[in-house]
Amino acid sequence: MRSSYLLRLLVLPLISNAIAARIEQPATALALPKREETAGGKLEGHDGKTLTNGGLQGTTFNGKNVPPGIALESATLNEQIKDGYWLVEFFSPYCGHCKTFAPTWQTVYEFYYTQDVLPQVSGSGESDSDLNSFTRYYNFKFAKVDCAANGDACADKDIKSYPSIVLFKNGKKVKTNVGTKDVKWMSGWVEEVLESIRPGSRPKGGPKLPKVGDHEVEKTLMPEQPPLPLEVQDASAATQTASASKSTVSATRVPDTPNQVGKSVALTAENFQRLVTTTHDPWFIKFYAPWCHHCQAMAPNWSGMARQMRGQLNVGEVNCEVEKRLCKDVKVRGYPTVLFFRGGERIEYDGLRGLGDLIDFANKAVAVADPVLDVDAAKFEELEKKEESIFLYFYDHATTQEDFAALDRLVMSLIGHARLVKTSDKALCNRYKISTWPRLLVSRDGKPTYYTALSPRDMRDFRRVLNWMKTVWLPIVPELTASNAREIMDGKLVVLGILSRDRPEEFLIAKREIKNAAQEWIDKQTQAFQLERQELRDAKQLRIEEAEDRNDQRALRAAKSIRINMDDIERKEVGFAWVDGVFWERWIRTTFGVSVLSDHERVVMYDYDNHRYWDNTMTGNPIVPSRTSILETLPRVVSNPPKISAKSTTTPLGHVWWVLKGQLLEHPLVSTGIALGILVALAIFTRRHVKIDTSRLPTGYFKVGEKSGPMDGLLGGNSGSGGQGKVD
Repeated sequence: MRSSYLLRLLVLPLISNAIAARIEQPATALALPKREETAGGKLEGHDGKTLTNGGLQGTTFNGKNVPPGIALESATLNEQIKDGYWLVEFFSPYCGHCKTFAPTWQTVYEFYYTQDVLPQVSGSGESDSDLNSFTRYYNFKFAKVDCAANGDACADKDIKSYPSIVLFKNGKKVKTNVGTKDVKWMSGWVEEVLESIRPGSRPKGGPKLPKVGDHEVEKTLMPEQPPLPLEVQDASAATQTASASKSTVSATRVPDTPNQVGKSVALTAENFQRLVTTTHDPWFIKFYAPWCHHCQAMAPNWSGMARQMRGQLNVGEVNCEVEKRLCKDVKVRGYPTVLFFRGGERIEYDGLRGLGDLIDFANKAVAVADPVLDVDAAKFEELEKKEESIFLYFYDHATTQEDFAALDRLVMSLIGHARLVKTSDKALCNRYKISTWPRLLVSRDGKPTYYTALSPRDMRDFRRVLNWMKTVWLPIVPELTASNAREIMDGKLVVLGILSRDRPEEFLIAKREIKNAAQEWIDKQTQAFQLERQELRDAKQLRIEEAEDRNDQRALRAAKSIRINMDDIERKEVGFAWVDGVFWERWIRTTFGVSVLSDHERVVMYDYDNHRYWDNTMTGNPIVPSRTSILETLPRVVSNPPKISAKSTTTPLGHVWWVLKGQLLEHPLVSTGIALGILVALAIFTRRHVKIDTSRLPTGYFKVGEKSGPMDGLLGGNSGSGGQGKVD
């Protein structure tokens, strides 16, 4: 013990000399900015070079001045961090790990504080009030807390180890990391937070990072920023002349080019949020499983679509066998599932999986990045020649940003269905007799259908407006495809034209005739609807007047309480559509017994719900694509009962099953009665025909459910397996 004690005394002078030499070494030799000394002539702080308030005095980075870092104290900590994002280091001046980490923390602070986040705006960024200030743009600050001097604050924040780095959002703890980290790790964390604050504002792959102690680093090209607030734009214009002399690399905004290599990117749980959900970049993503045969068949077309969309649309794929948690979060229920993402929203692609179909949808999805087109009367007429369904939003000078924000949310859901434009043109207002704003309508082949809700609250109700759009976004006479067949046929009697594109002249004439018939039928039904509603109103008024004449208050209250709801009146909705008779020739031949190759263009009136159709007029002739032929036959088909005999789309045996299923099994009371009858019949049959040899039964008694007992099969286990294997 004595020898050890003497050895320590001998070593002490050597240690003090080494420390003195270290302090006297020039600041430039340490590759750190020059620090000021305190009044006592010594540098203080937990790294021996940084002041106790956490900042460096007189430092610069990329030619910009960096103020001292913010030092938080117990008395004001909660008040200071209650607004915005704060990345706070909790340290102890006696902690060796804190001393090691201090230069890294300072470098990260200097690097981000001096970033040009809005290169299109002038300003040095050296002050929080500058338009180009990192702190102002993200409302993100760096700070430190000395736990030796502010122990109660550290205890209040549950700090148990040093250094502890805590992210606060509006005063609430979001995430904590303990221990020393390098610049790359710290930057990755900060970039993730900044991207979540302002999606699309951070460079892909992260910025170019400095080394610990560097004074400067090559500036990173920032992506194109979202539109600036009006006051920022005005200030930018006012200082444009002054900033013209400053030419820096970051002043040139180069937007990132999507899908630069023309390949589908393999996405993981680690990069999905950073690349997809927290950005405004559009992504077309396939969720698949390697064992799925449909996924395997789709793979070549998916790769071909990715090549075709090079430089236009990001394309990705997720292997759900590997990324099970990600697919569960996205709520993938079958393979393949194809989703389109943008700005935190998504829609599912449910179309065909051919190369042309995928490319067609992808091209329409690219247009989502563009703002809603503002049109005048001339532009709208040009669009009507190209688009069958166009939603037109009318606005005026009093329309608010909140109204336009609700409008922008609708664009995603309309991809592949209809076009959405807006206008304030007086000629269009006069054409559609618009007198209140904002107002929404859909024009289908020039025929308007209005959104009836007029209050501002209803116009901003995104889901309510979208639900209305889904009922009217199909053209008056759409093409029947695999993706929209159920939408067209469910609950409707469909006048279906079976046409062929191989005969262009007949094809155009037939489509025009079906469209004319559809418009005339809609006009007649609208008039009949209005007349029926007026008759119900008149009947209500007669009841009220009769009760008043008799002074019958009870009858009067009952009459006034009558609510006229036209939806309660049962009527068969009629739709119109056409189908490519050559492409779907097999289905048409087996369902209707018609072949467009030999029978030319035909029309059938198809009641899908009841598995029946009509293909002949009252005189027995085939229904042809003619306005006269269609309008003469349709009233006789929709009458109850139909005045023309229907044909079945199923076999006789299938028709019997359909009747049993529709009329008996789907009725709850009848179904219950049939089930009980079957059980009773089985019990009687078993009792009469199954004989039990009582000589082999044990004497005494037995317990129901005993192992190997005669009742074990009734109460124990399942008679069958209800498991299901994976399906595509």
